[in-house]
Amino acid sequence: MSTPYAKLPAWADYGLIPLLNLLVAFAVAGLVVLLVGENPLDAAVILVKGAFGRGQGIAFTLYYATTFIFTGLSVAVAVHCGLFNIGTEGQAYIAGLGVALVCLGLDSVAPWYVLFPLAILASAAFGALWGLIPAYLQARRGSHIVITTIMFNFIAASVMVYMLVDVIKPLGSQAPQTRNFLEGAQLPRLNWIIELFGAKVRSAPFNITFLLALAMAWLVWVLIWRTRLGYEMRTYGFSPKAARYAGISETRIIIVTMMISGALAGMMALNPTMGDQHNVALDFVSGAGFVGIAVALMGRSHPVGIVLAAILFGMLYQGGAELAFEMPAISRDMIVIIQGLVILFAGALEHMFRPYVQALFATLSPKTAGLAPAGQTGGPAGRGG
Repeated sequence: MSTPYAKLPAWADYGLIPLLNLLVAFAVAGLVVLLVGENPLDAAVILVKGAFGRGQGIAFTLYYATTFIFTGLSVAVAVHCGLFNIGTEGQAYIAGLGVALVCLGLDSVAPWYVLFPLAILASAAFGALWGLIPAYLQARRGSHIVITTIMFNFIAASVMVYMLVDVIKPLGSQAPQTRNFLEGAQLPRLNWIIELFGAKVRSAPFNITFLLALAMAWLVWVLIWRTRLGYEMRTYGFSPKAARYAGISETRIIIVTMMISGALAGMMALNPTMGDQHNVALDFVSGAGFVGIAVALMGRSHPVGIVLAAILFGMLYQGGAELAFEMPAISRDMIVIIQGLVILFAGALEHMFRPYVQALFATLSPKTAGLAPAGQTGGPAGRGG
């Protein structure tokens, strides 16, 4: 007979378990640092100080976090509907073409506050349309969404190579990228907010896309938990049979969900293109779509958790760069290993400690935790709160 476990309170489910996974990930990363002859505690201090110790580091951390919020939200929306969107990388890639069309066509005649809303719509539309194709293939042809979205990442990369090399690259240029955007397509930066607290920021690309990312996180919360569509998405994700019995169209819910997911992934393109490099270059996504999977898993697919997880990965990116500089024995590849360990324990091994935590809660407070005594199937304790 299997051991019954208590239902965890929200603070433990969404806070304690991810924290345990994170601590174990950093402990294992510390062993890796120790193997190369460096002090793990010194490395941890450098990592944190590099990300949050100076205004410049904070600005870069939030810049990276902005990108991961979009991709994390994209994955989370699909997860709530029982779909695993591995295609955020490709959807963001294709969305870069939408941003390029708006910026290259209008940056000489319109200011940023006119171009920015247009670029938002274009990036969301291109990302949504790229997500529509695998959604239709699953909903109408039975193709598996994981396989199709993975393959569409490669197709998107090939499309971008063709477009940037043979179509929109300026004449005489050797770099596979568009021309630089004029001032009308360059987003204002938010470094002044950090400087209000006395910190100094020289040239970090922290820009207003961060505010858009926070707004999208709030809208996703409203969508998932405060709208009929969100209820249908969660119902289908929990039980497709129950959703069909309730009259929810399987085709409609899959297609709509994947288009929303693709639109969120597409808006990620705004941050590096209009907010930083001011062009659309090859590989501007730089793996952010795959990091978004770990961000969504670590954030438990909740917008608040996703924002916090995105800041954590922003810290790893910025602090990791400082760590590689301060400790030459720790190469950039080792920073990737540390990031991979966080992804491993926060994603693939997400539930490793859950049985032990549940058993502990059941032992400490079986009644309040919702655990029924042995042999009891009814009553207040047996209904699980």
